[in-house]
Amino acid sequence: MNTQTRFRKTRELGARVSNSDSFIEEVTEEVKRDKLFAQMRKYGPIAVALVLALVGGAAWNEYRSAQDRATAEAAGDAIYDALAQTEPDARAQAFAEMQLEGDASAIAALMSAATQVEAGNNAAAQNILSALANDAERPAMYRDLAEFKAAMLIEDDPAAQIAALEPLAAPGQPYYLLAMEQIAYARLALGETDTALTVLRQIEEDAASSRGLRERVQNLLIALGEPLPEPVTQ
Repeated sequence: MNTQTRFRKTRELGARVSNSDSFIEEVTEEVKRDKLFAQMRKYGPIAVALVLALVGGAAWNEYRSAQDRATAEAAGDAIYDALAQTEPDARAQAFAEMQLEGDASAIAALMSAATQVEAGNNAAAQNILSALANDAERPAMYRDLAEFKAAMLIEDDPAAQIAALEPLAAPGQPYYLLAMEQIAYARLALGETDTALTVLRQIEEDAASSRGLRERVQNLLIALGEPLPEPVTQ
């Protein structure tokens, strides 16, 4: 076999191998496509459902957020309109007619009670505050404040005021220092000066006392003729 013949046969063999590789590649790609389509037919509905769930969830969250914003804005507008009333009775009536929910209703109740006090209707204010304080569905921060404010409105009976304030004056209660301050005033009204001084000293020495509260207590101690503690020197 001469050189030309060998070259021709070699080229033909290479062509056959090349055609064979191309055929195998085509078959392999076809098998891959068949498997892919089979997987899509099998899992496609699940993927579509997941996408729809994600899109639907995002749309629902956006709708709820828009509703919450609209509710908050409406509550804010209602409270602002009530506060814009120039007469205390008119403000009290506006607050009484509000139909709010959640934190907004608790805030409106506190403002309504303050308006009733301004109008001289302490009994109505106490009813509002007592209702809020006993409403278990309201956050504790509002219920505690309502209970404290209701106790402060007991003006003609110092002993009853002390009884209402003592649970709020326990350490750990959110308004315990302010409750202790009111108890000291009530003790003074009953003529129990020594007991009042003990309470005032406790407030003054409490690390949680604010600057304003400590100054009020110190001024009262001075008015009662009590010496202030010597400042600590470094």
